[in-house]
Amino acid sequence: MSKSELVVLDQDEAAVCCSPLVREPLGETDAAELARMFKALSDPVRLRLLSLIASYEGGEACVCDLTGPFDVSQPTISHHLKVLREAGLVGSERRGTWVYYWVLPGALASLSALLQAPGEPRARAAAR
Repeated sequence: MSKSELVVLDQDEAAVCCSPLVREPLGETDAAELARMFKALSDPVRLRLLSLIASYEGGEACVCDLTGPFDVSQPTISHHLKVLREAGLVGSERRGTWVYYWVLPGALASLSALLQAPGEPRARAAAR
């Protein structure tokens, strides 16, 4: 291409062609953390477990209540709960012989913020 064919835009014309960022893109650390959460949720049993825990009154469920709805063994449920816990999606606490689990709201907020379309109200985004 010769110099005579090269078109140079002034600053006003350049601003029209390029949209500004509406939010900060993910950094490497945040992307790795969110990817770990999404990977944990990519298993149907873990996704159902998270939903089941969140469905309990008070948002807290005993591990004894989490084994019935699934066609897998108790050790498998324990493994899936460990993956959810290590991904930062659920918290847990031992009380006597039972362990209680709850969904960590900050983790869900991080996932939700990433999936929400920029500049779109939450209600409209949820309806789509």
